[in-house]
Amino acid sequence: MGRKTIEMWKLNTSIKHHVIIAVLIGLWLFVFAFIIKPFDDGTINFRDWFFISFGFSLMAFLCYSLLAIVQKSFYKRKGKWNLALEIASFFLFYLLYLIGVFAFYKSPILNGGYSFSEFFSIIFVKVALILTPLIILARTYLIKLIPIKDDNLLFKGENKLDILKINKADLVCISNAQNYVEIFYLENEKLRSKLIRSTLKKVQDDFEFLVQIHRSHLINPLHFKSWRNPNTIILTQIELPVSKNYKEDLLAL
Repeated sequence: MGRKTIEMWKLNTSIKHHVIIAVLIGLWLFVFAFIIKPFDDGTINFRDWFFISFGFSLMAFLCYSLLAIVQKSFYKRKGKWNLALEIASFFLFYLLYLIGVFAFYKSPILNGGYSFSEFFSIIFVKVALILTPLIILARTYLIKLIPIKDDNLLFKGENKLDILKINKADLVCISNAQNYVEIFYLENEKLRSKLIRSTLKKVQDDFEFLVQIHRSHLINPLHFKSWRNPNTIILTQIELPVSKNYKEDLLAL
């Protein structure tokens, strides 16, 4: 099932924490552009340089903030993160930033004279070289800001008595049951279940590690055993159908 792959890399999905990185990137770029002046031809005055530097830094802030939203959404759907995805996030940020900042450079505001290839080699490469170490350090530090959670899961329904506290490793799957969800879990190595008044979407929002395999079923990937056939999987002491819409997500784990 690739459990090692799922756990080989962590991602801090906090938008608030990544916005802090976006601010740092913006400030760092402002200082770089304002002091280094990567495309100064001697004709740009103080006021124009301030405006140019602000535009470059603001674009970086917006692009990284957008990346934070995209990667959180992706992680929520896939339930995993690894080195390849981390590298892909860097490429996505730089792609967004290259498009945005070049559009700003060529806009009537600046009316820059470099072609795209010249802009990339003369200006953008310099920016990427000074930004990459900062982003790597900042994203690495963010991992330490992830709240420490124990292995216990607490399910709460709309009714006061709808409470279930179990170990994460004991949770097998969760199924929709009209206005309720049915939670299947192990107790003394036997499969038990409990109904609580809630929705599958709320449960999925509360516990992002769960993987959706059907519009009515979420599974704990730790309990995946094998495929019974192309449309059915075997979990610990239970089998569930797999919807065509979610099969690719399950195969990617």
